[in-house]
Amino acid sequence: MIRLENIKKTYPGNAQHAINALSMSVNEGEFCTFVGPSGCGKTTTLRMINQLDVPDSGEVYIQGQALSGADIIQVRRKIGFVMQSPALFPHRTVAENIATVPRLLGWDKHAISARIDELVALMSLDPMVLKRYPHQLSGGQQSRVSIARALAADPPILLMDEPFAAIDPVVRDKLQGDMLELQSRLHKTIILVTHDINEAIRLGDRIAIFQQGGRLAQFDTPDNILAHPASDFVRDFIGPEPNLKRLGMMRVSDLPRHDVLLLDQDEKPLAGEYSLLSQPYALVLDEESRPLYWLDNGHLVPVRIAEEHQSLRQVYSDLLDVPLGVLVRVTMQGQYAGTIDSRLLSDALNHHQESSHHD
Repeated sequence: MIRLENIKKTYPGNAQHAINALSMSVNEGEFCTFVGPSGCGKTTTLRMINQLDVPDSGEVYIQGQALSGADIIQVRRKIGFVMQSPALFPHRTVAENIATVPRLLGWDKHAISARIDELVALMSLDPMVLKRYPHQLSGGQQSRVSIARALAADPPILLMDEPFAAIDPVVRDKLQGDMLELQSRLHKTIILVTHDINEAIRLGDRIAIFQQGGRLAQFDTPDNILAHPASDFVRDFIGPEPNLKRLGMMRVSDLPRHDVLLLDQDEKPLAGEYSLLSQPYALVLDEESRPLYWLDNGHLVPVRIAEEHQSLRQVYSDLLDVPLGVLVRVTMQGQYAGTIDSRLLSDALNHHQESSHHD
């Protein structure tokens, strides 16, 4: 989908390359993250894909077409661009901001209105915000509107330059999750620039780690980078505790099911549970298969749950002080779906490490 061949760029008055001999490809439908220290060429590379900047040498290709000889207007119609700050037009309402590109493309009013309604639902925005102006929105709402505007003409490519940088950690975490959900539905080709290695790991199918001088230090899957950093620079940039970062990539839903002895509300084994009677503790379920409490040698012990969408990093933290050292895994409806203990997390890490090594 996007290919860069031996890109070089130096700005006047600066002896160091902004980009130096950069070659890489981003596949169709891939979510790729660019990460690295300030001044390493991440945003410059993004700007070259959108032709806001041009290389001194080398070539950028989109869908096999070289940009040096392409109609830039036609190229940009294939690309949605989300800037570092939401950069919404302050004198236009939310609806007018979202409609910017469709109006430039000559869409009729009914098509624009339908697309706005579709995007408001897609971005989980309250329709009430459509008549408001950007200054009347929270930072999270502004980011959602900015992404909606970039998606308005349904471009196959979405470029994002630190879209969540100025947002508080709680809202940022929610927006990251929503972005992953959005991508699972839309399958766009996305490149997102960030300074945050944890954000890059969470969002990216592959991560491009840049270093000073505009060089590509490593371009690989998050798991391979964490398990096999290509250099001391990459290892230092990742930082300590790579296993915790790997756990942060994985979700409860990724784990195999592990069961324990189950009892009904009368504390009698459920059908087929007699083979587990030798276990030292049992889990009591209600009539809807929702966990009530643990029964440990006649003592009632509170239950701590782990939901399917939770990261294994959060699960690991919860396991440190949970009764019996076991979390109860539940479905979205709150029904029992197995248990999680530290051994299961260790096995999951080892499995991922072996898989990445073979890849």
